[in-house]
Amino acid sequence: MKSHYQVLIIGGGTGGIMTAAQFRRKRPTASIAIVEPNEDHWYQPAWTLVGAGTFDFEATRRKESTVIPAGVDWIKDKATVFLPEENKIRTEKSGEISYDYLIVSAGIKMDIDALPGLREALQTDFVCSNYLDPRKTYRLLKNFKGGNAIFTQPTTPIRCGGAPQKIMYMAEEYLRKHGLREKTNVLFATPGSVIFGVKEFADTLNSIIRSRKIIFKPFYAPVRIDPVKREIIFKYVNPNAAIDPNSLNGNLGESLNDQGEVVMKYDFLHLAPPQAAPDFIQSSPFAYQDGPNKGWMEVDIHTLQHPRYRNVFGVGDAAALPTAKTGAAIRKQAPVVVGNIIHLMEHKQEAMQQYSGYSSCPIVTGYGKMLLCEFKYDNVRDSDPFLKRFVDTTKEQWSMWILKKYGLPWLYWNMMLKGRM
Repeated sequence: MKSHYQVLIIGGGTGGIMTAAQFRRKRPTASIAIVEPNEDHWYQPAWTLVGAGTFDFEATRRKESTVIPAGVDWIKDKATVFLPEENKIRTEKSGEISYDYLIVSAGIKMDIDALPGLREALQTDFVCSNYLDPRKTYRLLKNFKGGNAIFTQPTTPIRCGGAPQKIMYMAEEYLRKHGLREKTNVLFATPGSVIFGVKEFADTLNSIIRSRKIIFKPFYAPVRIDPVKREIIFKYVNPNAAIDPNSLNGNLGESLNDQGEVVMKYDFLHLAPPQAAPDFIQSSPFAYQDGPNKGWMEVDIHTLQHPRYRNVFGVGDAAALPTAKTGAAIRKQAPVVVGNIIHLMEHKQEAMQQYSGYSSCPIVTGYGKMLLCEFKYDNVRDSDPFLKRFVDTTKEQWSMWILKKYGLPWLYWNMMLKGRM
């Protein structure tokens, strides 16, 4: 291991590997290192399918050593402190490492303790999360006999904002196929105001939840869980109105407590845990110190360059970008970062390439059905123009299911992580 690199990358997940691979292809003589402590690399987009019993969990894992690009040094360590004034980082075991350019692709932290009662509830056989253990989700689904099946998400930004509803659609179809749907209330509760932010896709999803009699509860922000009573408590967060007690669903055992919070019984509870930037990002000079993005890495939302440290760039989940945190987003971010650093290496004055906010949320709506929701900043639809000529991606499609289950995993391992797309 050297003590200095031209390009130092923090994180060996999707963003770190893709940027390293693309750099190697464009600048094969550059000295590049990735700082990453973990032995395993996961293809987490398939965890929704694992949770529905239609994908092998072990097939989502590779050894980290097999995905590090040839010619890139792997520093198997944790970054602990950033010293951007000196162009250095400190690590847990390897001391200080200096750089010419730094790419921060540190991922996201599952902040389980930010929702009181969640840690204890996850120890029971009634609460699960595909974000943590999709195998448990499928086990609980198979053992479920009826009652309230509740799916929800936190008020924090989360990785792949559509994931909490994907497993709901899959579970609802599973229950119908196994004769349990008439015994079950399927409910989706979200702090948001709509089922999806892009109208073209929201129209289809609203039609699906109506036709399948899924109960939709907007403005429901989970605030705590009581695993003993099997209750989840929500705060109603509609800024324009208080909750109408007449809107509560007696079939769900829904009620208001003394604090005006909504209490709901559950027999099966799936949720995305609260999420945050990793601690060493939150305490770094790169993070927002206050405001709605507090703790997340500050970058220009188009160039992905830090506004104060011009040789520092952010990629992926830890960056404060007003778009969905997905691997598809990283696929569009990585070439922008690589191109802009090369631009600076060539002593041009300003970074040139621009990221439009593109992200994609492949929303599976059942076994064999999927919407490919592509969009950019300001919730503007941004579907691939070539694909649109052949497939209406605003509608449920079997072809998009095939893409999700077979095409995207192959592309991820063989193309994206190799820097070929």
